[in-house]
Amino acid sequence: MRPDASPTARALLTLELMQGSPGITAERLAEKLGVTDRAARRYVGILREAGIPVESARGPLGGYRLGRGLRLLTFSAAEALGLVMAVLDGHHAAADPTGPVGSALGKIVRALPSAVAAQAEAVRRTAAPAPDRSAARPDPATTSALVQACAERHKVRIGYRSEAGSEWDAEVEPWAVVVRHGRWYLLCWSCKSSARRAYRVDRVRSVEPLSTTFVPPQFDPVTELEEHLAVGWEYDIEVVIEAPLDLAARCLPRTLGRLEPIDAATTRLTGSTSNPVWYAEELARLPAPFRVVGCPELREAVRAIGRRLLAAAAD
Repeated sequence: MRPDASPTARALLTLELMQGSPGITAERLAEKLGVTDRAARRYVGILREAGIPVESARGPLGGYRLGRGLRLLTFSAAEALGLVMAVLDGHHAAADPTGPVGSALGKIVRALPSAVAAQAEAVRRTAAPAPDRSAARPDPATTSALVQACAERHKVRIGYRSEAGSEWDAEVEPWAVVVRHGRWYLLCWSCKSSARRAYRVDRVRSVEPLSTTFVPPQFDPVTELEEHLAVGWEYDIEVVIEAPLDLAARCLPRTLGRLEPIDAATTRLTGSTSNPVWYAEELARLPAPFRVVGCPELREAVRAIGRRLLAAAAD
């Protein structure tokens, strides 16, 4: 602490020290502030005069701590991002106090009034987690580095591991980090391939910021990602749907492909997939007749679903 720091600055630092070290003694406060024990107690008094609840206890285990009801919280970058990720994808690891989500939740619980905190802690302690096993949660530090690169428009060099286990490095222009159905994607431009790419963030092994900047295109990140995920797979798809475009668009996710009207009552779906069975199951959601054009693998998958449904309805 600078020797010429104002009393207000010292009082705020006192508040921060008590938040970070509950039970801190007057001697330890004085050491951190660079003042006498008496002066440290005076700054505690300033906080109390400002209405901030500061509790004190005497004895070997005594010291100062903030009382219940104070809603001034500070989070680390990992904690803050952990909370955002928890909201977005339904993370349930809040019971672990050593993780970023559990640590941040602990700060919130400690700041609540006693009666409310007791209920919140009881729920936290007894609730059984039910994680989404299909979700893939990336490392918060990796995600934070990619988000920062997107915001600052800096190219990055990423280390990546594919689903098959292949590893490579890629220099990319990071456009956006997008969350879809429990998975986190980096939508970017590959400098080597001169093409847009969507990388799974949970498979990014390393992020190296580069000094080169770029200008991102004007686009909707979610739409761009869904259109990208619908093309370039093994089986090309064309389906004619006996329903107007607006009905088909409401019933089918954009990741299936591109919808276009044939006429006022009929719509064409074009896309691609590596999993015809999954694609057929998605088409089965349609509340209208449809016809698969080409792609014998998809036609067989649709037939299999039809046979299964007919068998379920048999006497």
